[in-house]
Amino acid sequence: MPTINSIAAMSEEMKTWRRYLHRNPELGLECHKTAAFVVDRLKEFGITDIHTGIATSGVVAIIEGRGEGPTIGLRADMDALPMDDLSGCEWSSEVPGLAHTCGHDGHTTMLLGAAKYLAETRNFSGRVALIFQPAEENEGGGRIMVEEGIMDRFDIKEVYGIHNMPGETAGHIHTNGDALLAGVDEFTITLTGQGGHGAMPYQTRDPVLCAASMVQALQSIVSRNVDALERLVVSVTQIHTGTAMNIVPETAMINGTVRYFDKDVQAVVKERMAEIAEYQAKSFGMQASLDYVEGYPPTINHPDQAGFAASVARDVVGADAVHDDCDPIMPGEDFAYMLEARPGAYLFLGQGDTQGCHHPAYDFNDDIAPIGASFFARLIEKALPVSS
Repeated sequence: MPTINSIAAMSEEMKTWRRYLHRNPELGLECHKTAAFVVDRLKEFGITDIHTGIATSGVVAIIEGRGEGPTIGLRADMDALPMDDLSGCEWSSEVPGLAHTCGHDGHTTMLLGAAKYLAETRNFSGRVALIFQPAEENEGGGRIMVEEGIMDRFDIKEVYGIHNMPGETAGHIHTNGDALLAGVDEFTITLTGQGGHGAMPYQTRDPVLCAASMVQALQSIVSRNVDALERLVVSVTQIHTGTAMNIVPETAMINGTVRYFDKDVQAVVKERMAEIAEYQAKSFGMQASLDYVEGYPPTINHPDQAGFAASVARDVVGADAVHDDCDPIMPGEDFAYMLEARPGAYLFLGQGDTQGCHHPAYDFNDDIAPIGASFFARLIEKALPVSS
């Protein structure tokens, strides 16, 4: 049976929660309506130890078990994305320009389902810390919650999270005991040349031509400066310059993203990018400045906790549906900060053949919510057994 019976029995209720959240997406740190919904549900479950306003709108709630023991954290993200909802479902976003196109509405629902079950049964020792986090997508709400001291304040010893995975078989669980998601950095290179008439380019120092050459040069970092066996992405995603077809502009900006797993590789990228920006610009008779912003670190699972989580997953969905040696992927995740602060693991839950995360037509698969909730609940019961 892939789900706990009582959690399976609340599948329609969980669906109602999820679809309410989908209709009412919120952005970044300002997830106040979502947090209020979460708090209302927690109170209905009989949970009274609830702490709000962490990282602006985050919530941490504590469920006490039947005896002494450590505290384990379970985390779900709550924020949506700044894009239109083109899913066409009856529960589409009612907020123009905002949509739950990454499934955080489903993650919140899974943790609420586990919370209801754990509050009713309390078949564990120690404590569970339910972490409802805002701002995973951009501001790094996970980092802020850690900086605001949730790990020490609530004496959290280990922490676990789960994310839906479009394209993987619904109900299958994937993880590994090492690097799972990449570190995420951003860069902006500003070129300053000399503008002029497009008909007389010899009187200018053309930043457009320099930018075109620099984009190619930046690709040499991956192909010529880093071991081919290392995972690294350097992607130029924007070039901004110019105002008219007959004007050579004065400036140009090149923006992009860097994805990596190894800090030494990150250091190489930063050094080479600075050199390419400076000397490539000089070769065109102009100046360049580099603004390199370090973002989310790599999401690195702890081997013992990842192995334990995989064993729990096998109890829930069966051995054939658990893949505990999956390859890392290049997107990033701010759960990384929680894994830097405490041992733990992050996992993916397959949601079937759906649109990918961040696609405007994406919608969370409600059928997998009871599976995720059952995983969270079984993890607590197995990690914190009631002493005989």
